[in-house]
Amino acid sequence: MTVKFFIPFWYNSIILYMRSIMKNISELGLQIPEILLPASSIDPQKWSVIACDQYTSQPEYWQKVEQFVGASPSTLNLVFPEVFLGKADENQRIEKIHRSMVDYLHSGLLESREGMIYVERTINGKTRRGLMVALDLEKYDFNKGSQTLVRATEGTILDRLPPRMKIREKAPLELPHILMLIDDPEDTVIGGIENMKNSLPLVYDFDLMQSSGHLTGRFVNDQKLEKLVFQGLTSLANPETFAQKYNLPKGTPVLLYASGDGNHSLATAKAIWEKIKNSVGMDHPARYALVEIENVHDKALEFEPIHRVLFEVRNDPIEMLKKHFGKDVTFSTAGSSTEMINTVKSAQGAEHLFGLITSSGCQIVSIHNPKLNLPVGTLQEFLDDWIKTGTSGQIDYVHGDETVCSLGAKEHNVGFYLAGMHKSELFRTVIKDGSLPRKTFSMGEAHEKRFYFEARRISLE
Repeated sequence: MTVKFFIPFWYNSIILYMRSIMKNISELGLQIPEILLPASSIDPQKWSVIACDQYTSQPEYWQKVEQFVGASPSTLNLVFPEVFLGKADENQRIEKIHRSMVDYLHSGLLESREGMIYVERTINGKTRRGLMVALDLEKYDFNKGSQTLVRATEGTILDRLPPRMKIREKAPLELPHILMLIDDPEDTVIGGIENMKNSLPLVYDFDLMQSSGHLTGRFVNDQKLEKLVFQGLTSLANPETFAQKYNLPKGTPVLLYASGDGNHSLATAKAIWEKIKNSVGMDHPARYALVEIENVHDKALEFEPIHRVLFEVRNDPIEMLKKHFGKDVTFSTAGSSTEMINTVKSAQGAEHLFGLITSSGCQIVSIHNPKLNLPVGTLQEFLDDWIKTGTSGQIDYVHGDETVCSLGAKEHNVGFYLAGMHKSELFRTVIKDGSLPRKTFSMGEAHEKRFYFEARRISLE
C-alpha cells in the first residue's frame, strides 16, 4: 500500500483572497470550508471507512471493519453504521461517538486547513472526480415541490431523520458521505482542476480497505483554478442559460446542486439548522454542510438500481400483488436469476417490469397500465401499502444483483429486483416532475460508495 501525505502551508494572501470572494460564493450557495484532516501519523486506511448507510443487512461487513481498525484512530468511531440502528445499545453508541469526536479534537489527531479539495476515487479501473466544498443550507429545501438552488432528488422519509438528528444535534463534527451533482456537460467546473492536478499539493493518497479502490486528494490552492470553479458554477446558475438548457419558461428557479448520495444526511443537517438558527445566529458553522460535488456527466459515474428486500414476510407476495394491481399484473417464471435480470433490464414499452425473488425461485412481474412514470414508483407504492397491513417486517434497500438475489432467496424473505434509470434523465426529471420516488438510484454499488476522510466543525464549543 502506498501512503503519501502532504499538508501545504497557506499564505496570508490566499486566505485574504478567499475571504474577499465570500460574497460571490454565497450567491452560489457555496462556502470555502475549513476542513479537518487526520494527522500524518494516522494510518489512512484504518481511518477511512465507508458510508454508514451501506451494508445495512450485512453486519458481517462491519465486523470485519471493526477487526481491521482495532484500537487505531478511525472514522468508524465517529459515525453510526445504520446496521446497528434500533439496537438496545443505540443511545450508548451515540454517546460514544460524541465522546470520540471531542477526544479526537482535543488530542491533536485532527489538523485544520482552509480550502477546497480535489478528490479522485479509483475503482474497477475507473476514476471518479469530485470537489469538496461546503453548501449553504439556507439554499436547500428537501420538501416536495422545492424550488431552491440545492434540492433533493428523491422523497425524504421523515421517519428516518430523528435518529440521525440525535447524532448530529450534539456532535461537534460532521463527516460527509454526501455527494452532490451538477449538470455540467462541458466539464467547466471540475475538468479544469483535473488538467492542473499535478501542480496541486497532495493531501492524501492511499488504498481503501476491503478492496474498495484508491483515494487521492489535492488542495485547490491556485487562484486561477478557484476562479475557474466559480465562473463555471456561475454560468450553470445563470437563469437565462438554465431556462434555455431545459426548455423552461423564463424565471424558472435554478437547480444547481442535486443530491446524489446522502439525501437523508443532508436533510438531517437542514433540520438541525432550522431548529437552532434563531438562537445561534446566521454566521454559525452549522448553517453549512460539507459535501463532495461531482459532475453527473463524469464518465466514471454510474447510476445503479436500488433493490428492495422484505423480511419476516407472512403473506404470499403473488397474492399481495394480485390484490393490489388486480387484472393489471401478470407473472412469468424465470429459469434463473440471470434470466430474470436480463429480462427486466431489457424491458421496453409502457409496461413496468421488476423481478420477484423468493425461496421458491425467480419470477418476472409485469404491471400493465401503470399509473406512475417509473417502475420504482409503481413498486414502492405497492410495498408501502403492503407494509401498512402489518404482514411483513422490515424493508431494506440494497445494492447489487447478488445481494438482492441471495437475501430474497432466504426463507420468509422476498426480494424485488429493479433496473436502473439513466443518469442523463436526472436533472430534467427533478426540475419538471419534482423529486423521484425514494431510493430510485444509487451512484455505484455498495463498495463504490464514498468513504469518510475529511471532517468539519459544526459547533463553536
